[in-house]
Amino acid sequence: MDRPAEDMHVQVCYAKPGIQLLRDVSVLPGTNLQAAIMQSGILRDMPEIDLLTCRVGIYAKLKTLETILRDGDRIEIYRPLIADPKESRRRRADRKPE
Repeated sequence: MDRPAEDMHVQVCYAKPGIQLLRDVSVLPGTNLQAAIMQSGILRDMPEIDLLTCRVGIYAKLKTLETILRDGDRIEIYRPLIADPKESRRRRADRKPE
């Protein structure tokens, strides 16, 4: 007789200025990143998240939506950059006193 698969516990997080969301989600083994995000309800609460354009990762490492999760993973949904990093560094360097 087969034993039922034990649920895994993962977290889904998203942050923007003034708001940080962290959701604990129980998923079945073999669940991918996209399914866990959908199950978390975070897309309902933050309609500006577009999984077709936002990058995602696990513990600050970029991953694809098809990545199979492991117990304890923290899924991170990244917002698009609002400033070019090279241009930001250039502006900071220009402001430094010599």
